[in-house]
Amino acid sequence: MGYIDVIGETKRYVTGETTIVANNEVTFSIEKGELVVILGASGAGKSTVLNILGGMDTCNKGQVIVDGKDIAGYDARQLTTYRRYDVGFVFQFYNLVANLTARENVELASEIVDDAADPVQTLVDVGLGDRIDNFPAQLSGGEQQRVAIARAVAKNPKILLCDEPTGALDYRTGKQVLRILQDQCRKNGATVVIVTHNAAIAPIADRVIRMHDARVQAVQTNDIPEDIENVEW
Repeated sequence: MGYIDVIGETKRYVTGETTIVANNEVTFSIEKGELVVILGASGAGKSTVLNILGGMDTCNKGQVIVDGKDIAGYDARQLTTYRRYDVGFVFQFYNLVANLTARENVELASEIVDDAADPVQTLVDVGLGDRIDNFPAQLSGGEQQRVAIARAVAKNPKILLCDEPTGALDYRTGKQVLRILQDQCRKNGATVVIVTHNAAIAPIADRVIRMHDARVQAVQTNDIPEDIENVEW
């Protein structure tokens, strides 16, 4: 078994008489400390997988085993605890609190767990040592995304889940953000899962899960993942 095992996971959304199958018998494994890219076009079901992995949504059928525990069977209270202590989230549009400084945004996450990293040091680690007391409106898009990553990793989560983390960024800034995520995996041993439609970044991953039409189409492993500096798109 892997560190994460998703087995036959199925998710349906029902609106009136219409049923949408977002995930259909999705199955894959992830090892601890891997950088994983879940790749697919819009509507392929990849964000639904991420939401279920992160405990923000629940599946209708199947197992979602994380570190030996099947979170698919968790109730709302258990899922809240899981999200708080085990998972860090990075979203496409940052989701920072506008009236809090960079440090205060990171402190929001670090204060809810027992063994959090130091917020200031975490911001220094993502290259924002000189922007600690700036508000989001005073930061570029790339700097805001780096605050969002610092907020996510300050909890020392078991899993770092990233939904299109470079989608709102230009090429150069996107590579900087991916460098930070790659370093979180390679240097700090984090298990990082990145959802993206950008196939060009697949070579940086240890494992690539390709989704199409709500299903896993293929899973491939890269024995020697590329450094992000060598990847172009």
